[in-house]
Amino acid sequence: MARTFSIHALIILLILLQLSSHFKTCSASRKSQSNRHTNKEYVKNSCRGTTYPKLCYKSLAHHASKIKANPKLLAHAALNTTFFAAKATSRLLKDMSRIHGLRPNEAAAMIDCIADISDSVQKLQKCTKEMDRAEGSDLQVEMNDIQMWVNTALEEEETCMNALANKAIKRKVKNGVRRRIIKVAHLTSNALALVKSLYSAQKNSP
Repeated sequence: MARTFSIHALIILLILLQLSSHFKTCSASRKSQSNRHTNKEYVKNSCRGTTYPKLCYKSLAHHASKIKANPKLLAHAALNTTFFAAKATSRLLKDMSRIHGLRPNEAAAMIDCIADISDSVQKLQKCTKEMDRAEGSDLQVEMNDIQMWVNTALEEEETCMNALANKAIKRKVKNGVRRRIIKVAHLTSNALALVKSLYSAQKNSP
């Protein structure tokens, strides 16, 4: 009788332990989901202050768990995303410039665009490196340089688009290149807005 009771008690104890573990897992899962939602809401709200909020949120939402609610990490993620997009576009332009059958004026326009986008890549790379290094009061000092480099990168992209617009290039080639450059320009504009927001927050902090 006592042995049967002990077995039943052990079974009940195991069931209780399993239930306790299950509830803890559910609670942790709910907390994790809540954090993910909060982090994404922070990104979405921050993106509302940019020129292209939908693109901003789409490009940064998957970084939300790393960004949390940190404006520096948000600006850094925006610069990194823009840097990699500009780098990919520069690589694509180089590939397109080698396509057989490209007319001399098309090749020349491509080369000009490659130079402009390459300059953008270098400037954005400087921005991400400075953002990595800057901390505390140093971050405020570096913000002016970062804003200047992002502004210059945006100008380079606009120069590239204007160069394409003024060339007699096949519509298919022009539209394909322009579409990609516009996306990089929009990402750059959004990154600049988030960097300015960070600078403003740093400047006004005690």
